[in-house]
Amino acid sequence: MSRSKVQWMSLMKKLNLILSNLIFIFLFSTSPTYSDEKDTIIGKAIVLDGDTIKIKGERIRFGGIDAPESYYKGKEQTCFEDGNNVFCGQISKEKLIEKIGNNTLNCKVQKNKDRYKRLIGECFLKEESLSIFMVRNGYAFDWPFYSKGKFAKDQKYAKIKKLGFWNMRFEYPWKWREKIRKNK
Repeated sequence: MSRSKVQWMSLMKKLNLILSNLIFIFLFSTSPTYSDEKDTIIGKAIVLDGDTIKIKGERIRFGGIDAPESYYKGKEQTCFEDGNNVFCGQISKEKLIEKIGNNTLNCKVQKNKDRYKRLIGECFLKEESLSIFMVRNGYAFDWPFYSKGKFAKDQKYAKIKKLGFWNMRFEYPWKWREKIRKNK
């Protein structure tokens, strides 16, 4: 084989390799990805419950915590304080409304939605987690099934200090909903 033919074949191999790499780079640089912009929602919130808000038309459920229900299947969850029934779901909702005020929130959301088609995430007022705020002040609970104990220390603090619902008799919201479902 002549020297020029060997050089030609070597050049063709190099060009082939370069072309393959360029195609590979092009394909992966244009494929859709789940960017930081897509997993963050920023805006003013409408509070739907002590653990659920709506921003820009998207319902966001705070992951890993559970607040008493202000309205579930036609019922309001009650707690007992000083021998009186109080609507603890409404109290939880009002505490979240009061905390947020007219401020903008920053929510980090997961790709997947819950069974009610809500986004699941953790929302922040400035740098403060609203989930931690609600649990630490006793107006929501660490839901171990989903949180894997992420908010357990905050709940322990509220319980020891008898904050929020920890100075009342209550049922955990997930147990209360289960009773409602069984009675329907």
